[in-house]
Amino acid sequence: MILRVMTWNIHGGIGTDGVCDMHRVLGLIRRQAPDILAVQEVDSRGRGNDHCGFTALRGHLPGHALAETIRAKDGAYGHMLLSRWPIKQSALHDLSHPGREPRVAIEAEIATPAGALRVISTHLGLLQRERYTQATRLAALVRRLEGPLVVLGDFNEWGWRGPVFRALASQMPARTRHRTFPSRLPALKLDRIFCRPASLLGRNWRDMTGRLASDHLPVVAELHMPGKLKEAGAP
Repeated sequence: MILRVMTWNIHGGIGTDGVCDMHRVLGLIRRQAPDILAVQEVDSRGRGNDHCGFTALRGHLPGHALAETIRAKDGAYGHMLLSRWPIKQSALHDLSHPGREPRVAIEAEIATPAGALRVISTHLGLLQRERYTQATRLAALVRRLEGPLVVLGDFNEWGWRGPVFRALASQMPARTRHRTFPSRLPALKLDRIFCRPASLLGRNWRDMTGRLASDHLPVVAELHMPGKLKEAGAP
């Protein structure tokens, strides 16, 4: 069975033209039709009816888990994991570095038609010292999880041998390698999809039509699932 996963930093729905237009974001998501979707920089603060926030995305796929890392009186900011199929269980793991913006990893078990799939989505920090701490915690979480696993999101990894790569490379042998930032002239591979086992990752691409909708390009990948995975915790 082939599943489609996608990760995208939507920059609060604000495109490179400075306009907040969630219709562009949702239109691209509909065209790619992911089964599992990780979205970063979801922002409802000061948006009134949440036109560019969590509510707009929540209706797109039935299963969802939220990480509201910043809460305000007029809304929230964070990231989101959505699924076509039920999320059997989910948990938030604090990856925050002292004195820096709060960061969280969403861990979820998704009940796909091929069986249970573990997924971790996150949005890591801008400074290398905080990403080192976050990558270490993320790697420890990965080690605790058994079976097929996808880790995806905006890792803000500027160098090809940065702390995230060093922490995850041995445990997550397959990964996407697309330049996604800045979206108009992409030079940096900030947004990635890591997979375990390596055979899980199939065809993958970036969607260049996202140039106007955000300052990041979305990354999409096909997952080649075994016929039937063991349920989590099964003997």
